[in-house]
Amino acid sequence: ELSAVGESAGMVELSGLAVGRTAARMAPGPDDVALLLHTSGTTARPKLVPLTHGNLLAGASAVVATLALGRGDRCLNVMPLFHIHGLVGALLASLAAGAAVVCPPGFVAPRFFDWLAECGPSWYTAGPTLHRAILDRAPDHVDAIAAHPLRLIRSSSAPLPPSVLAELETTFDAPVLEAYGMTEAAYQIASNPLPPRARKPGSVGVAIGEAGPVLRIAGEGGDPLPAGLTGEVAIRGAAVIAGYEGDPAANVAAFGDGWFRTGDQGYLDGDGYLFLTGRLKELINRGGEKIAPREVEEALLAHPAVAEAVAFALPDERLGEEVAAAVVARPGRAVDEGELRRSVAARLAPFKVPRRVAFLAKLPTGATGKVQRVGLADALGLTVPAERAASGARFIAPRTEAEQLVAGVWAEVLGRERVGVDEDFLNLGGDSILAIHVVARLRQALQLDLTLAAFFEAPTVAAMAQVVEGLLLAELEPESPQAAEPTEV
Repeated sequence: ELSAVGESAGMVELSGLAVGRTAARMAPGPDDVALLLHTSGTTARPKLVPLTHGNLLAGASAVVATLALGRGDRCLNVMPLFHIHGLVGALLASLAAGAAVVCPPGFVAPRFFDWLAECGPSWYTAGPTLHRAILDRAPDHVDAIAAHPLRLIRSSSAPLPPSVLAELETTFDAPVLEAYGMTEAAYQIASNPLPPRARKPGSVGVAIGEAGPVLRIAGEGGDPLPAGLTGEVAIRGAAVIAGYEGDPAANVAAFGDGWFRTGDQGYLDGDGYLFLTGRLKELINRGGEKIAPREVEEALLAHPAVAEAVAFALPDERLGEEVAAAVVARPGRAVDEGELRRSVAARLAPFKVPRRVAFLAKLPTGATGKVQRVGLADALGLTVPAERAASGARFIAPRTEAEQLVAGVWAEVLGRERVGVDEDFLNLGGDSILAIHVVARLRQALQLDLTLAAFFEAPTVAAMAQVVEGLLLAELEPESPQAAEPTEV
């Protein structure tokens, strides 16, 4: 059943009450292909996914079971219907449950609260980027939120930062269920459950048993790993496709042992909750050290001025890859690259601190709302060395003995003719391996207890010289005199 709803042009509401009669007339076989979708292609060339009627029915049933959907529910779906999240996670799941779903003509953040008032949904589903845009406007719509309470909020398609999850639950006074899905599984693989069962921030939840795919964590040889160990997420079940269309090489690699190897890395805790640590193809290989972008992103998001963040690999001649990031600042908040690096350095090992940080008004995303990591370093112009000499910045020579010493050591290690006091070590081509050499030479020259962490907290010559001067003063200060013991006479 199809009807217009609300005052918004193009708003459509569909009801699942007549689905059974329609399906009976069509009488498709469960193994017949219902539609072809492309994967999102965030890490590689998109693949063609043939989804059968059986896949779609199993996928929709998993969502119905997880969310306990019924005829009294109405979904406000702001995800595109060419994406598996919107198609199965919102539209087909609602129709299978006999519920209703409202489909706006496209996500427009300023209109979200108008749709909330016009449609009175019991839940909505979106990706993290859209949730963030909704939260930014929520303070101006407190009355609409109170007048139209939600039963639940769904998040999927990308990792939801725990801070955003908490803010959503506080703002809407509704449980937020983060889920994990992909096109090859007809959407849902795992989901956090409804109360009273636990929702674990940072986790994408549990498998839904018979209603959805079975999952396990596989080691390099494909054997299952016990709880707590990190490996590749592997799945199988009625919702999982048999293979890609026209890609035999990919099918051997991904489906060869009867389990679909998702390419996602993660682990199960003792309660069976899945924690994703990143895409295997997205791991940053920095001189042999494997760094998960999500770990860096969470450290960036811990800074109060950062609203969104994405970490990615930056090509590096010496190490192969370095860590880079792009961030979007919160409205009215300002932060610079040095401050962000110092903030990350306080939470992560020095080699995980981004070498370059780009500040954007909006993260670059594809049509499905996912950040496009492929080619991001090139797109942002970060593959060109960010040297101050090239930027035309004014050179300021060292002014103190400490600045002269630090600048001299930097120039020697970095192979540069000269270094100014405002030069940034990482922007000059430095990295944590070269930083170790700098710290060792300064410690040897001054006999000071200078740490690598202190080095990354002071990324310019001037800042590093201040640290050195502070350590020297501490060495020269005499100990406080002890009070003399009274003498008996």
